[in-house]
Amino acid sequence: MEQENFEHRTDLSQLNNAVTEIKNMLAKVIVGQQDMINLLLAGILADGHILIEGVPGVAKTLTAKLIARCINARFSRIQFTPDLMPSDVLGTSVFNPRQSDFEFKPGPVFGNIILVDEINRAPAKTQSALFEVMEERQVTIDGNTYRMEEPFMVLATQNPIDQEGTYRLPEAQLDRFLFKIEVKYPTLEEETAILVQHHQQNTAGQLQEIEPVLTAAQILEYRSQVRGLYIEPVILEFIAKIIHETRNNKSLYLGGSPRASLAVANGAKALAAIKGRDFVTPDDIIEVMPAVLRHRIMLTPDKEMEGLTPDDVITQVIHKVEVPR
Repeated sequence: MEQENFEHRTDLSQLNNAVTEIKNMLAKVIVGQQDMINLLLAGILADGHILIEGVPGVAKTLTAKLIARCINARFSRIQFTPDLMPSDVLGTSVFNPRQSDFEFKPGPVFGNIILVDEINRAPAKTQSALFEVMEERQVTIDGNTYRMEEPFMVLATQNPIDQEGTYRLPEAQLDRFLFKIEVKYPTLEEETAILVQHHQQNTAGQLQEIEPVLTAAQILEYRSQVRGLYIEPVILEFIAKIIHETRNNKSLYLGGSPRASLAVANGAKALAAIKGRDFVTPDDIIEVMPAVLRHRIMLTPDKEMEGLTPDDVITQVIHKVEVPR
């Protein structure tokens, strides 16, 4: 793969400056978690929804809120609870006595960046309220269709260890998320830095320092640039072979869908752009593959009992497919 053939195909300097500025802003508050931040930024540039999973206290919600604060767009937060109704998310029609007619009152889902906190705490009826809006960027209520304003993105968080009071997300809904980001505990050095930072500085003051870096119009422009990045045919074939391998793997009951293939291509383009390249390499594919596949594949019961994880199988599948040179 000759890099010189692709030089100056797309000018990514403004995009890279914005990404660097956002990372510098987040570094004032968030210690470490670079993988999560890179994938969140890639999700924004790839026009995809993101599911963030991690134990309590690893800054899932805080990072999502700070990312939203770096973008000059409408932000809504919805706390999912077992008693939440679909109308609490989408909105409802209210009778207007002056006009003797029903008037639609939009719910919190009408925004640009929607943070759904603890998405698995609401029952299936309420979770299904997100199906149409996540896929088609529209809401249909009482026979009327309301389009979402672009850019539109859902950032959802969930806790992997809680069982009581939670409802498993259906596969059809999981498939609508571009990435599932698993947030790990910080390292010893990072946790020490968190304590030092908290002890020495005013955390509330740091939060106020986070200012918008991107406008909604700029996000749409950068997304258009990302869509135009170059992927060689052999790399597209590499993606297809990996996804196809998941459908024939004995450890898996459910493999990746064609939507997964498209998600890998789009996510890899966004990662390449963040790194300052206007072309995709096999390393981008390998890096983005776990985040795209881990919520789309399903282990067979016997492999699950053996303690195998989706990430283990994804690694095995990638190693089975020859990497293009």
